[in-house]
Amino acid sequence: MVVLNREQDRALLLQSLEAVPVAKTQQQQQQEGVYGGGQKGSSSSSSHVQEAAGPAKGQGEETSCSLDPTDLLFLRGLMDSPIMKALIKVQDTLEDGVGVVEPVSTGSTKLASQLHLLCEASTSAPSQELAELLQRPHLLALLETHDTIAERRHAGDATTNGVSGCHNNITFMPEENGHPVDTIRMVGLRKKPDEPLGLTVREDESGYLIIARIMAGGSIDRQGLLHVGDAICEVNGMEVETLKALHEEVAKCRDSVTLKVIPALHDPPAANQVTSSLHPDSTKTICYMRALYCYDPAEDTLLPTCPTQTATEIGLKFNKGDILQIVDQSDPNWWQAQVVGGRGRRTGLIPSQELEERRKAFVRQEYDYVHKIGICGTRISKRKKKFMFSTKKSMDYDQAELILYEEVARMPPFMRKTLVLVGTHGVGRRTLKNRIIAEDPSKFGTIIPHTSRPMRELEEDGKAYHFTTREAMEADIRNHRYLEYGELNGNLYGTKLDSILSIIRSGKMCVLDCSPASLKYLRSSSEMLPYVIFLAAPGMDEIKNLYNIGSAFGYSSRNLTFDRSSSIRYSSRRARTLESLASLYEEDDFKRTMEESAKLQRAYDKYFDLVIVNNDLNDTLNQIVEAVNRLATEPQWVPVTWVY
Repeated sequence: MVVLNREQDRALLLQSLEAVPVAKTQQQQQQEGVYGGGQKGSSSSSSHVQEAAGPAKGQGEETSCSLDPTDLLFLRGLMDSPIMKALIKVQDTLEDGVGVVEPVSTGSTKLASQLHLLCEASTSAPSQELAELLQRPHLLALLETHDTIAERRHAGDATTNGVSGCHNNITFMPEENGHPVDTIRMVGLRKKPDEPLGLTVREDESGYLIIARIMAGGSIDRQGLLHVGDAICEVNGMEVETLKALHEEVAKCRDSVTLKVIPALHDPPAANQVTSSLHPDSTKTICYMRALYCYDPAEDTLLPTCPTQTATEIGLKFNKGDILQIVDQSDPNWWQAQVVGGRGRRTGLIPSQELEERRKAFVRQEYDYVHKIGICGTRISKRKKKFMFSTKKSMDYDQAELILYEEVARMPPFMRKTLVLVGTHGVGRRTLKNRIIAEDPSKFGTIIPHTSRPMRELEEDGKAYHFTTREAMEADIRNHRYLEYGELNGNLYGTKLDSILSIIRSGKMCVLDCSPASLKYLRSSSEMLPYVIFLAAPGMDEIKNLYNIGSAFGYSSRNLTFDRSSSIRYSSRRARTLESLASLYEEDDFKRTMEESAKLQRAYDKYFDLVIVNNDLNDTLNQIVEAVNRLATEPQWVPVTWVY
């Protein structure tokens, strides 16, 4: 409701009272006398209304008056209502203006300190609670600000009517009722000589230095006196107009810094903003991410600027595999994060998933060294691969999937359900799998693959293979009941999911040496809970040694999970198999093994829990057993899909 001033109120009421002509009787005049008397407590605006009706009442009985008795009764009842009286009182208060407020004392901080000592000496609960309240940083900062302003008012330095100079009609501040907000605040901050303020500043189109973000856990965040969107005008009485000038003035400050800022209206926190443990009162949850790439802020040209801080100080350096605690995601391009277990748990800026995806998408092909350069001087084909999407060829899309962060959760020690060995051909996966199972058969087990091949002489169903028909296998493949499958010499071979679950239900850890293309499904399954170990190819001499061991034990280097144990020894292809093994000693084949190993590691490293260079089978076996045993004794960071 808009309250009119006194002149407008009187003019409008006079027009309303003169608009309706009606004759008055003596009885009505008596009623008016009753209603008109005894209004001693009415406000000045009420008196104006009664004065407006007065001349009409003073006419003779024979004359016709312009007042209707019903309207007059309604009008006087309205003016006597409590709501109208309250509105008139507010209007009078606003018109009278507010006087200058004088501070009662300039020693509020000392008084609070003395009161805190008295409360600490007391044993009562209210006194202890008051002592705790008096030591809160926000209250101490408020009292210090009050004392500073009070001292300046006594010295005659403070202004009482608005602001002066070039800050009177700023254009970037929000408007209220069509007028710009023009309030200026003096903010005093405490800082350590070597501690950064913990904020980033940008220059807007009007030339003002705007606080872009406040680093969680920093000096400014702990004191809570500045907010995102505030404009910094002066530092210790020196006007700053550029980022360079701001940097120089802040660098001169030692124990404290005084800023003149223009506050901005604040929006509510963004829905995707998470709060660190520094603010336990927040109801928002903490978010943890596993970094799947390396980041060095010193090489990032897009990193926001910050007074008194270099790029390495405001940015957060991390390596692949580090666990990051995301403190703030309100900025779509830059997240605030901490490295879990890092030194000092410093908060810094890291690229968001969206920003890093855009940057990697704009890398020109000739500068994409990660995917362009091969090992040992291999040639990279420049021909483009063109094909339509097919679920059978989805492996090509999985390799191109850009995953930079994986949300994880910390879990207490527990045993995984599957142990997955991944590596290129001839790196020793089959040998290690059999040795792991032989090490502890009661703890580890493996599956028996299915095949559509006819059973041969001396073979038994369920020993080396589960024999079935091709039609049954194709039906199960269409129903996604196989982890992986392949075709060899017109026969299907595959690893069935039910076989894996059967080993898990028996209480054993299922050991698999599957294809890397199966890792995405295993990683996303809450039933498999895999522990993935990548066996990287060693040097040339070590690969030759692995082939010697593999041929001595008769292990095959096929890409499928099944174990060709006895059947291949009695087949007519024995001569061709031995000939193929002999050809692997050629140097080109060894180079190809190393190149394929490096290619697999680049394409699927986001799914690996551990990478081991298989220089020696015995050492590798010991490392695998130790890593599996640690799962039962140490907390683990696992994908959130396993938990929720």
